[in-house]
Amino acid sequence: MQDLTKIKAFTFDVDGVFTDGGILCDTAGELYRTYNAKDGFAVRMATWHGYPVGIITGGRSKSIPARFATCGITEADIYLHSRIKSEDFMTFCKSHDLSPDEVMFIGDDLPDIEVLQICGLSVCPSDAADEVKAVCDIVSDYPGGNGCVRKAVESVLKAQGKWVFDSVQYKKFF
Repeated sequence: MQDLTKIKAFTFDVDGVFTDGGILCDTAGELYRTYNAKDGFAVRMATWHGYPVGIITGGRSKSIPARFATCGITEADIYLHSRIKSEDFMTFCKSHDLSPDEVMFIGDDLPDIEVLQICGLSVCPSDAADEVKAVCDIVSDYPGGNGCVRKAVESVLKAQGKWVFDSVQYKKFF
């Protein structure tokens, strides 16, 4: 069993993690993703309780920072068009004075492997690439876009006694 109490921050890929990997495209080239609200709520719980949260994605759409702003993630912690994700992961760690072993990362495909190998807790959805599953500490019971993020974040917060909801305080934060 992994020590969930050592995690001080969360980082995520987007497509295939927060989404099921499907992307719609209009004739102007704008990409559309569908996100799971419960995954987003778990991220809100993390930011509300003071955890730094980062997004490291190859995606470039302006809709990505807009989506994650609603979860309390600052634009400075959103790394779009990431080609060497381990570099952006280390930048995130440095900007929050964190050791990589204090940070969880959830990824699902080959560009995520380097980060999964250096982070403190590596997690992937149940439908991740086989190569990703082989390097992860935890393979979720849930697929991307369908509760993988929620389960991982909730597990860490519960292990640390921080999965606590107070609607009055929540309203003040969001």
